[in-house]
Amino acid sequence: MSTWTWGEAVDEARRIAAFLHRLDLPPSSPVAIFSRNCATWILADLAIWLAGHVSVPIYPSLTAVTVQQILAHSGARAVFVGPLDGFAQMREGIPLDIVRIRMPDGPDPEGLKTDLASPKADFHVGEWTQIADEESPFEGVRRSADELATIIYTSGSTGHPKGVMLSFGQMMASARGVTAMMSISDADRMLSYLPLAHVYERWMVETVSLLTGMQVFFGESLATFAADRRRARPTIFVSVPRLWLKFQQEAFTVVGRGELDARLADAGTAEDARNVALCAMGLEHVRFAISGSAPISVELLTWYRDLGIEIREGYGMTENFAYSHITRPSDQRVGFVGPAYPDVQCRLSPDGEILVRSPATMLGYLDDPEATAAALTADGFLRTGDLGELDADGRLRITGRRKELFKTSKGKYVAPGPLEKRLLAADGIATACVRGSGRHQPHAIVTLLPGALETASVAGVEASISAFLARLNDELDRHERLAFIAIDREAWTPANGLLTPTMKVRRSVVDERFSEREDDWYGRDQTVIWAD
Repeated sequence: MSTWTWGEAVDEARRIAAFLHRLDLPPSSPVAIFSRNCATWILADLAIWLAGHVSVPIYPSLTAVTVQQILAHSGARAVFVGPLDGFAQMREGIPLDIVRIRMPDGPDPEGLKTDLASPKADFHVGEWTQIADEESPFEGVRRSADELATIIYTSGSTGHPKGVMLSFGQMMASARGVTAMMSISDADRMLSYLPLAHVYERWMVETVSLLTGMQVFFGESLATFAADRRRARPTIFVSVPRLWLKFQQEAFTVVGRGELDARLADAGTAEDARNVALCAMGLEHVRFAISGSAPISVELLTWYRDLGIEIREGYGMTENFAYSHITRPSDQRVGFVGPAYPDVQCRLSPDGEILVRSPATMLGYLDDPEATAAALTADGFLRTGDLGELDADGRLRITGRRKELFKTSKGKYVAPGPLEKRLLAADGIATACVRGSGRHQPHAIVTLLPGALETASVAGVEASISAFLARLNDELDRHERLAFIAIDREAWTPANGLLTPTMKVRRSVVDERFSEREDDWYGRDQTVIWAD
C-alpha cells in the first residue's frame, strides 16, 4: 500500500506528463483514463493536464461496445489502463492504434500489446512505473480557466452517452463553493470509492483535494469496503442512498435493530449505542455527510440523525459539475434538497422544470450543437429535465423527471420518482421501479437487500411487503396507488445492465425485461408477486 505526499504526487505526475509530451500529440488531445479508483487515477489526470491535453474518464464497468463508442466519439489519442475487473471482455473496445499506458496493478502487460507496426511502436504500450523511473519531470503547459479540461460522459440511462465538456474554471468554481460551504481543510480525510469517472467523486474527492490538500484514501475492493472505511476514518463522507442503507444493515449485524433502537431510546445507553453503531459502519469520525444521485428516504435520514450524522442532500448534474443545491443543517425541510449555493441561481419553467444557472455549467456537449442548444436557455440556465417546486425560502423539492412521467388509462399522470423514494423506505427493499403506462393503476418492481430471504421466509417477506403496500396506498392519491409489487430475486447491478454505473435504474432495460409479463401480473389479483 503506497502513500504519497502532495509534493511526491505532483513530481510523479510531471514525469508521466513528460512521456505524454514526447508523444507529440496535437494540443488539447483527448486522453482517456480507464481504471478503478486509485491514487494514480488522479495522477494520470494531472499528467494529462500538465501535458496540455484533455482527460476523458471511462467507467470501469462498461462493456467493450460502450468503451469503443466513447473512445471513438471523444477522439482519444491515448488511454491510461489501470486495475479493472474483467478487462478481457473490455479490451476489444480499445482500438489497435491508440497509445496505451499501463498503470500500476493494471491488466497483464501482454493483454495490452498490439501488433501494429508504427514508427512510434515503443509508445504503443508504456509502463507507468518505468516511465516514472526514467523520465525527468516536465514543467508543464500553463492552462487557462476557460480551457477545456475534461469530457465526462453521462451514464446513458436514456440512450447513448453524451460527452459533457467542462473547463478548468467550471470545475474549480464548484470545488471552491463546496469547500467554503463545508470549511474543508488539509486536516480532513475522505475515502474514494464511488467511480472517479463520475462527476460526484471527481468533484468532492479530486478537485476538492487539489484545492485543500486534504488526505485521500482509496478503497481496495468491495470485499474490504468496511475495513477501508475503518482504515481511512473519514471526516467527510459522500454516498448514495443505496449505500447509506447498506451501512445501516452493517450496524444491524453488530447490534440487532430492535436492541439498537431500545438502547438509543434509553438516555443511559444512547451514547454507547451510537458509538457502537458508528464504529460498526466506520463512520465515527464523520463531521460532514452528503447523499446524492437519487432520493433518500426520510426514515433513513432520521435514523442517521439520531446517531449524530446529519446527512445533507445534494443536487447537481454532470452538466454543472454537481454544483447546484445542498441542504443546510440549520434550515432543513423534509423532502427538500435545500437552497442553491450562494453563487447559483434557480428558477422553474412554466411547466415546472428546474432551471439552474451555475458558474460550473458546462461548455456544451461534444460535437452535438443541437443537444447543447436544447439543454441551455438563451440566458444560460441549464434545463435539468427534473420537475420541482420552490418554497418561500428558496428550498427545492424534486418531484420527478419530465421524461419519466407516464399516464394511466384513466388519463392521470404518475411521477415514479416520489413513489420509488417511498418504496425504498420499506424494510428489505433495495431498488424500485414504478411502472404502469396505459394501465388502470401503476405497479412497482423491486429487488430485495442481500440476505433478506436468509433472515425471513418467503411467506414472511410477502406478508411484510403486503402490509407495507397497504399502509403506503392509504397515504397516496387514488391514481397513484400501486396495484401490486413484483419482486425480482436477481439483484439489479451495472453488470447486468439494470442499473447505470451511478446506480440509477435503466428504465428502458427494465421495460425490455418485464413488459411481456405485466398482463399476467395484472390478471392475478395479488398484492405481492414474484417476478420469476
